[in-house]
Amino acid sequence: MERVTIDIVSDVVCPWCYLGKARLELAVAEVQDEVGVDVNWRPYRLNPDHPAEGVDHHAHLAQKLGGTDAVERAHQNLKSLGAEVGIAFDFAAIKIGPNTLDAHRLLHWALIEGREIQDKVATALFKANFEEGRNVGDHGVLLDIAARCGLDRKVIESLLKSDADKDTVVSEIDAAQQMGVNGVPFFILDGQYAISGAQPVEVLVSALRDIAAAKAEARQGMN
Repeated sequence: MERVTIDIVSDVVCPWCYLGKARLELAVAEVQDEVGVDVNWRPYRLNPDHPAEGVDHHAHLAQKLGGTDAVERAHQNLKSLGAEVGIAFDFAAIKIGPNTLDAHRLLHWALIEGREIQDKVATALFKANFEEGRNVGDHGVLLDIAARCGLDRKVIESLLKSDADKDTVVSEIDAAQQMGVNGVPFFILDGQYAISGAQPVEVLVSALRDIAAAKAEARQGMN
């Protein structure tokens, strides 16, 4: 069985990233007997200028999208798409638009423990923000998520109080932007193929099968 590595450039406050994650999981389940998939979560910040304490989420969105009517239309569309893949978006519950630098630091530390732990943390961050209305910029929320996902709470608390890996995360975001990533989610498959946006499940399934077939063919050619 061929294996495909997917680096997902995303932000934990991006609803399309949460949708893209759910669709990817359905695609991976569909090809699980044909293709092995390894996922790494890579950082991006939609709102790098938000202060550490965050901003009024609804006011920010209204300003960004051109009014409350536009926000409501966008949310209704996302709720409908989310329901198709098991996401219960609760946009009304979100009060704070956070700075997500610390959430990305947590994801960075989680990957050190392994892809499975990192994926658990990513899921918990998305769910906390979009389904529970919790502030994922708040250290208490991040520590709860870390502990629930198997990380050492005291170690993470100490790291969050420091500037550990802030430069690493920001540098990784800068590198993604220099590579041409200007929107998320952005999927990089095996370091050489790119898929932008929360694509339908069938698009992801096709991409995984095509890449696996190309790798198998290349491997045969070497024998």
